[in-house]
Amino acid sequence: MQKRPLGKTGLQLPVLGFGASSLGQEFRSVTLDEAVRSVHVALDCGLNFIDTSPFYGRGMSEVLLGVALKGVPRDSYTLCTKLGRYDLPHFDFSAKRVAESVDVSLHRMGTDHVDLMLCHDIEFVEMQQIVDETIPALRKAQQAGKVRFIGFSGYPQKIFRFICDQVGVDCVLSYNQNTLQNTRFADQTVPYLKAKGVGALNAGPFSARLLTNAPLPAWLKEPEEVKAAARAAAALCASRGSDIAKLALQFSIEDTDITSTIAGSANPDNIRRWAQWAAEPVDRELLAEVLAIFAPVKDIGHTEGLAKNN
Repeated sequence: MQKRPLGKTGLQLPVLGFGASSLGQEFRSVTLDEAVRSVHVALDCGLNFIDTSPFYGRGMSEVLLGVALKGVPRDSYTLCTKLGRYDLPHFDFSAKRVAESVDVSLHRMGTDHVDLMLCHDIEFVEMQQIVDETIPALRKAQQAGKVRFIGFSGYPQKIFRFICDQVGVDCVLSYNQNTLQNTRFADQTVPYLKAKGVGALNAGPFSARLLTNAPLPAWLKEPEEVKAAARAAAALCASRGSDIAKLALQFSIEDTDITSTIAGSANPDNIRRWAQWAAEPVDRELLAEVLAIFAPVKDIGHTEGLAKNN
């Protein structure tokens, strides 16, 4: 698996990382065996950058990761978790909760440190608190050796400049916005981050199943015209003997200024398939045709969090 540097951290991460949200049963019931095998297959395939959060399964993802990683050499993987979001409407970015959350996550995962700790979905709160209280508290955890590097995650592109214009962080994570249909993160934000030396991480190459052949979930927020374009693009790929998910993954990992793209599954077969796709050449002719289908709806997204943070 090809690797790239993460900002100024000195970390080298695989271009494809393993997202452990599925281990929290966010999408379906998952057995302990499935969870453990998924983690081990990811590591075997080179997806040794692991991303989770206490929000995923309300702690279950971190607990199952702790089980799966028991006995695995700590220096053989890079571990990222988050803090601040603990349930759909429950956010707490206070300094007190930062200290508690770091310790709880370490306990759940059976480790004495995490490599990356991110403030999770900051667009849902008054973001000035992140600058004034949360980041300084995270720096204390960093100084204590519990966290190696810090940053934040979210959906609206506005949040990245709001924070990074005021305070230094090591990396950030965007999701669903470096895809076949939406490249706002790559186009609008990554050049800004690169100039500041802030590492750029991307999640959601399949854009919440939009760019797959799976039935679209009811909670998908994209407008109908975006969904229609995605169905048309998927049909085109199928007619050429390909899979839109393959093209989507290959497209997302191509940008060399984005260190790693995180994809998640509790199905080991999916993970093996993704690793294989990442190593295969892109069908440039098919890619051009798919991008043409998405051109009329390019960069159309939705609102997340507080309106003023979008």
